[in-house]
Amino acid sequence: MCLCINTSRGFLYSGLLRRRLIRLHGDYELDDAQERLDFERVHGWLTTTYWSPGIERETVERGAQHSALAVGVYHQGTQVGFLRVVSDTTRFAWVCDVFVEEAHRGKGVAKAMLRFAMEHPDLREVKRWVLATRDAHEVYRSVGFQELAEPHRWMQYRPEPAP
Repeated sequence: MCLCINTSRGFLYSGLLRRRLIRLHGDYELDDAQERLDFERVHGWLTTTYWSPGIERETVERGAQHSALAVGVYHQGTQVGFLRVVSDTTRFAWVCDVFVEEAHRGKGVAKAMLRFAMEHPDLREVKRWVLATRDAHEVYRSVGFQELAEPHRWMQYRPEPAP
């Protein structure tokens, strides 16, 4: 395992195996170690959201495991935020499942998670980042996201639920 710690101007790396990145944001610690994620908490959050109501815990865990990056935010050792990135790590990244526990909102935690992801060494080659939101446009604009320039070029496919 590799421990990567953010200094005031960059990342320090040690070790040779898997990169692990930790960054501080005030009293918060951002960490990309999947083994540290508290899936019971993450599932509890996501199951109540507008984008994944009732999602099963196994689906949350599998989604994180198959993502290019899953970020946990910790305050005094307790997880208070989550974000994941689905990506090929070269050209495209989709930011999803961004969640900050209510008591920790308004403290820049979501923005810190987004910057953490967008500056992550494993994703530095990505040329196009996308996300979807119903109500957090200003948060995303503040870190550089903007509405799609040509939304008519984007399509989606939603298969019928299996019987």
